[in-house]
Amino acid sequence: MKTQVLVVDDHAQARNTICKILESEQRYEVIGVVESGLQAIEFVEQRLPDLILMDIEMPEMNGFEATKHIKERYPFVKIVLVTVSDDMLNLLEALKYGAQGYLFKNLNQSTWLKYLDCLLNEEASLSRELAYEILKEVQISKRKEMLTVNQLTSREQDILYEVARGLTNKEIALRYEISEYTVKNHLKNILQKLQVHNRVQLTRYAMEQGII
Repeated sequence: MKTQVLVVDDHAQARNTICKILESEQRYEVIGVVESGLQAIEFVEQRLPDLILMDIEMPEMNGFEATKHIKERYPFVKIVLVTVSDDMLNLLEALKYGAQGYLFKNLNQSTWLKYLDCLLNEEASLSRELAYEILKEVQISKRKEMLTVNQLTSREQDILYEVARGLTNKEIALRYEISEYTVKNHLKNILQKLQVHNRVQLTRYAMEQGII
């Protein structure tokens, strides 16, 4: 039988991503998607899922409070709190309120599925390999979060802005009265410093940082 899952998150993109991860495996079936802790409680009262993947920071009622309410009435429902934060205090809070697990949104798909498999198989602890894999991904993500546009020189910031606006190397060279070769060198340095691989990822970074 498939594991029936309720996804709880107030961000549409996060909900869609989680659903895609689950739907990539036939053993999972998403039976509901809601946007708040209160909606999660209402859903559980109507249709009991086997597993709930719940965001922590949500309007009306956060994931901790919703977990407490659900666990008091339905202790057999497994709950995994999902967050972008790797603060260990959140992990302790999750366990205190009765959650079975704690997942980071930025882990890759295979790690998510391995973790959930361990949880649903009621393994007492994660394998050493999986625990190491999760720790490694969190550390990599943390290092990337520390990379900011402030690490770029003023000229590199100018070029980042122009690339994000869609200008070509030639157009940027004409605008700043420098050679295309110089633009390419600056662009290479920008990609290395921000740990992205191409102009598309660079543009996405600029949008996320509010540069454009």
